[in-house]
Order: sequence, then C-alpha cells, then structure tokens
Amino acid sequence: MRIIDISRDLMQCEVYPGDPLPELTALETIDGDGCYNLTKISMCTHTGTHVDAPLHFIYQGASIENCPLDAFIGQCTVLEMRPGIITGEDAETLLPQGCERLLIKGGGRAFFMDSAAEYLAQSNLKLIGTDSLSVGCEGNEIGPHRAFLREGICILEGLDLTDVNPGEYFLFAPPVKIGGAEGAPARAVLIADYIFWSGKNG
Repeated sequence: MRIIDISRDLMQCEVYPGDPLPELTALETIDGDGCYNLTKISMCTHTGTHVDAPLHFIYQGASIENCPLDAFIGQCTVLEMRPGIITGEDAETLLPQGCERLLIKGGGRAFFMDSAAEYLAQSNLKLIGTDSLSVGCEGNEIGPHRAFLREGICILEGLDLTDVNPGEYFLFAPPVKIGGAEGAPARAVLIADYIFWSGKNG
C-alpha cells in the first residue's frame, strides 16, 4: 500500500500568531553521563498538524478524548481550492455528495466564511481538514469553528497536502489522547490504494 504522510514536523512548522514556539529539551543524553536519551517537549496543543475538539470553542463541549475515533479513520476526499475565502456558494457547488471526511488543499491559504462552514455543518461530515493553520481566517476565527464544532464535526488543521492530488483516499489521523484538552496533535496519513479497507476487493 502507498502511505502519504500529511503531517507537519512539530519542531519546524509555522505556529499560529501569538502561540508559543515548541521546545524540545534534553533531560538525559547518551553522549553525556547518561545511559539513554530522554527529552521533554513544551508546546501548544494546536501546533503543527492537530485536531480541534468542540471544547476549543464550545462552552462545556467535548474534550479531545471524547471525540469519536471513527471521525479520523476512513474514506476521505481531498478537494483543491484556490487560496482565499471559501463562501457558502462555493460549499454548495463543490461538496461531494455523501462525503464524511473532507480535506481542503488550498496552499495553506484557503479559509471558510461563516456561511460556508454553516452549510457544510448541515451535511454528513464527521471531519473537516485543511492545510491552513486554521479553518477561519485571522479576524474571523470564531464563526467557522463554532459552526463545525457545535455539530460535533471534528477539525483537523495544519495538514501538509503539498504532494497530494485531489481525489479519494483512506485517512488515518487520530489525535493524541489528552484528557480534558481542547485539542491535540495528530499524525495524519493518507492511504492511496485502500482497496482492502474499503471492501471493494471482492
């Protein structure tokens, strides 16, 4: 099978303006006096490729460990969009019928207007993903996030879709289990030839 890594390196990726930079600190090293290597990491839960749980924007919303895992595992569609604003009209025209997991490839610069997020939130979506740092543009973060999250649609942000062609794939991108957190990093991959998972092999 062909696996495509669509995750960004935590230590090298762009961070959202105002968020702390991730830090990796050595606690023990083999080349010092230690017998093993041991590091600790300090980071925002929304650094790099990560999942937003409803708690991120919804009062008393579900935290990351309560997000349904099936949202992050299964058939998905990668849709290429021009950089800029995705309107409600765009969403009505371009949303594939019956799609449960939709990843937006927009060169890291495609963002949802409230109207687009609200339209998609009434569809069959379980997960919306983007290669941008956020589903909403700077100055308009709250509306798009709330539209998705209040309907229980998980948000997967900070993807690297550079080498991914638009089309159908099998997604595997569960978040790290962090009890009570509003978000968590994820290792996201696409499987390009997923015939054995899709049930189309017989």
